[in-house]
Amino acid sequence: MRIGLQVPNFTWPGGPAQIGSRLAEIARAADEAGFYSLWVMDHFFQIDVVGPPETDMLEGYSTLSYLAALTRNVKLGTLVTGVVYRYPGILVKTATTLDVLSGGRAYLGIGAAWFGREAAGLGTPFPEVSERFERLEETLQIAHQMWSGSTAPYQGKHYQLAETMCVPQPLSRPHPPIMIGGMGEKKTLRLVAQYADACNLFTGYGLEALSGRLDTLKRHCDALGRDYAAVEKTSLSTVHLAPGNQSASDVIAHCRELASIGIQHAIFNMPNIHDLTPLETFRQEIIPAAAAF
Repeated sequence: MRIGLQVPNFTWPGGPAQIGSRLAEIARAADEAGFYSLWVMDHFFQIDVVGPPETDMLEGYSTLSYLAALTRNVKLGTLVTGVVYRYPGILVKTATTLDVLSGGRAYLGIGAAWFGREAAGLGTPFPEVSERFERLEETLQIAHQMWSGSTAPYQGKHYQLAETMCVPQPLSRPHPPIMIGGMGEKKTLRLVAQYADACNLFTGYGLEALSGRLDTLKRHCDALGRDYAAVEKTSLSTVHLAPGNQSASDVIAHCRELASIGIQHAIFNMPNIHDLTPLETFRQEIIPAAAAF
């Protein structure tokens, strides 16, 4: 099992003046500890489950570019980009740039978007959910076309591109893995089966729900003639490694449960990540144990 790290919160001791240096410490420590991946959210306001909306939040792709220069091995991505925030051609070019400058370490994390307050606050379009999924599917088609090397026009219901040029092409082959985040069985997991290289599921729903979603994904893959084994199964969990909370053995047991239902890449965020101690625990105990699952 691979282990990833998500950093969703930047409100740390020292305030905004210390965010850059503290984030650099976290990124270097995660890279050296053997984390497979490093993720930030693609939000502009903080989300409710992490903190009040007015707490510190960084723009995702600027942050990933910073992290690319600080690390050597860890994969980099947003978990996940809301499709309505960027024009598809610009988004694919941005992800391609990250992949080239990081030496082929980018994921394209993407989803249908959900945070209406953020969109309204910043003046970005936020259509009804059915249209957001239509836009997501067109964006996935555009990504595949741009990464195929084709410069042909793209004509969709919502997006029209006269020339899908993407030069340089990404270093990742055949392209940066596309990860779709979400638990929706009818639309989200069908899009995973048809277009994506990875899914991301939320462990807060419980092990039984995750297992059921993977069964649904397999049915979509079977219906489309897609090899289910070709889709990377990832999960997102919150852990708090501290006395009186969770221990390394608790996290290892959680990883073992996830592996038992087919999760291959477990991604964690941690409320006390800024003190670096949890990363050392992952390095010494959790990552080596999970590698055997």
